[in-house]
Amino acid sequence: MDRENSKPPGMREWDRVKLRLKREFGDSAYKSWVRPIAFDSLDNESVRLSVPTRFMRDWVLTHYAERIRTLWAGENPKVRRVRIDVDANKLGDRDLTSKNRESNYDQQFSGKQVSIQDALSAPLDKRYTFEEFVVGKPNEFAYAAAQRVADSDKVSFNPLFLYGGVGLGKTHLMHAIAWRIKLRSPNRRVVYLSAEKFMYSFIRALRNKDTVSFKEQFRSADVLMIDDVQFISGKDSTQEEFFHTFNALVDQGRQIVISADKSPSDLEEIGGRLRSRLSSGLVADLHPTTFELRLGILDAKAENLGVKVPRKVKEFLAHRITSNVRELEGALTRLTANVQLVGGDITLELAHSLLHDLLKSHERRLTIESIQKQVADHFQIRLSDMSSARRARTVARPRQIAMYLAKQLTSRSLPEIGRAFGGRDHTTVIHAVRKVEELMKADVSFSEDVELLTRMLES
Repeated sequence: MDRENSKPPGMREWDRVKLRLKREFGDSAYKSWVRPIAFDSLDNESVRLSVPTRFMRDWVLTHYAERIRTLWAGENPKVRRVRIDVDANKLGDRDLTSKNRESNYDQQFSGKQVSIQDALSAPLDKRYTFEEFVVGKPNEFAYAAAQRVADSDKVSFNPLFLYGGVGLGKTHLMHAIAWRIKLRSPNRRVVYLSAEKFMYSFIRALRNKDTVSFKEQFRSADVLMIDDVQFISGKDSTQEEFFHTFNALVDQGRQIVISADKSPSDLEEIGGRLRSRLSSGLVADLHPTTFELRLGILDAKAENLGVKVPRKVKEFLAHRITSNVRELEGALTRLTANVQLVGGDITLELAHSLLHDLLKSHERRLTIESIQKQVADHFQIRLSDMSSARRARTVARPRQIAMYLAKQLTSRSLPEIGRAFGGRDHTTVIHAVRKVEELMKADVSFSEDVELLTRMLES
């Protein structure tokens, strides 16, 4: 009996479903999300599959589960349900956990530093791969565009221009593109560097009267990736050289990827010709993160660190550190290091005390008064009602919500919050927080109101 026919029927069906998924979604998505899925069992109408991490399970459930069920029903009409569990010990075609992914990169490039690290390029971080990038609504378009560029043998968009604030993932996607291209096509010459390094290389070439060599180095790249292009704003000579390099590469059908903190149209002191060139391809914005995305990032980070972090601690960090993903991940790293070096558990109290400086820097943008004003405007009551003695529900409920948000979004103590609401006792604040939490669980509309206010305050 051959190996294929010796497999259980359900496993043979899964092999055929996987083949269909690969054809539909392409090699990149297949390798990242489908191949790690392991077949567990087929029991009458129900299929059980497993993946190595909870984050992967959530992603597969959201993006692939329904399609898997439909395709499986085509193979076996009895199948009506597909269940996906988390089991780190059961993997699909290969282990794609974080450590193995890094090991995979190391094995493929061991002894080949020259081939992956062009002399002009800045170092690439092995952590910054597509598999390690946490995707959500604010960044899914930029992520998809980056994957398309990385997985295409032909130039898809030229240039791909990624922009967004500090710590939102631009550099991560740049590195991920470079890694993926080198994995797929080791012979393609990828040059990745900052705009600052480009400028200094140009200045050095001018000083050494060796601009011909400079031009040849950059214009022989198959893929040119320039990070933080806003740095050359106002640098006329550097802009002129970059413009000609840009044109030469485009004319040769070479790929260009650019990142900046603003869109091309908003870059100050960039010449009109260059700005037009930067806008001529695909411009993709990485928006500020949502609470759900920050929570997903913390889930993935905790999983990579191999630590158990209470849900309430992750929710606290996701609520409080809103503008910079690097700071968010750094906060969790600090908590983990403290526990490993000093002992104990990761708790809310530890987060408050250990991250006081970081929380304080984020709090400057959000005060109890600003929360009171936002809530009062939302519920169309007077700001003075926040500190009044009125107990009518139309006033008391918004006041409780404002207290709850003050507790969640600032580092103020309970007594401080109470004093800001007309000198109320800290027990009143505790009651308000508990009441709001109860209502959020029981009333979907109420919960949506609170979530909307949270997002408005964090934006």
